[in-house]
Amino acid sequence: MGVLGPLSVRVRQVAWTPTAPKVRNVLAVLIGHADQVVPAASLILELWGDEPPASASTTVQTYVLNLRKHFAAATGRSMAEISGELLVTRAGGYLLSSRLAALDLHRYGVLVARGRQALGDGDDREAVRHLSDALRVWRGRALVDVPVGRLLEARRRQLEESRLVNLEYLVDAELRLGMHREVLTELAALTVENPLHEGLHAQYMRALHLSGRRAQALEVFHRVRGNLVTELGLEPGLPVQRLHQAILNSDGDVDVASPDRRAFVGPRPSSLAGRP
Repeated sequence: MGVLGPLSVRVRQVAWTPTAPKVRNVLAVLIGHADQVVPAASLILELWGDEPPASASTTVQTYVLNLRKHFAAATGRSMAEISGELLVTRAGGYLLSSRLAALDLHRYGVLVARGRQALGDGDDREAVRHLSDALRVWRGRALVDVPVGRLLEARRRQLEESRLVNLEYLVDAELRLGMHREVLTELAALTVENPLHEGLHAQYMRALHLSGRRAQALEVFHRVRGNLVTELGLEPGLPVQRLHQAILNSDGDVDVASPDRRAFVGPRPSSLAGRP
């Protein structure tokens, strides 16, 4: 099952993703918070906001029952097994157990934890391997085909921020390994998609400078500065300003905007997968 891209349920390589809109929303919430009890009240808020119908509680129960029937048909397991081991009723809510399901969130979290541990250990090659594998788990923007309410929007933003942070860690490791030209194409796209993200622009500046493209690196600084001043009324932060000065001075050491390795260790896989 997956939410790192379009909502996906596959059983033995066959697609079993529900099509009913609100059932999809319930499933997305449960996957996004796997192994946690999701209160029925939270599902009601997700589906109807502040104006739920009088029948909301009963309707949520019906959606959960439909999901159980769907999983039973897909897996060939009995309704009792599905209710007791996969989609379980708990006091006040429901829990989707990862014990019987391979979840993209959990795979991503495990690989990220390995990558960050490698960074903390100073092993950039292993870090690049694990972080690259983690980012390949993504199939597009999180929950891209699910209309989101408050709960899912918060989870979607959390996941997208995690993806950006780990992209930054990956690129920093690649730059330390001398892969300056290899990262240029991706950074060109990422800085357009994230015009106010100073960290990505700093990485792009470093990669361009280290690739012998000093003038373009300076252009990137002026672009992000212009974006920040126009949109937020802010100047770039001190690390980016120092990097700009180093490039102006043709300084070979442009690692002034690179994060401290000690910040790379953690979080645990479970926290990235949405568990306490």
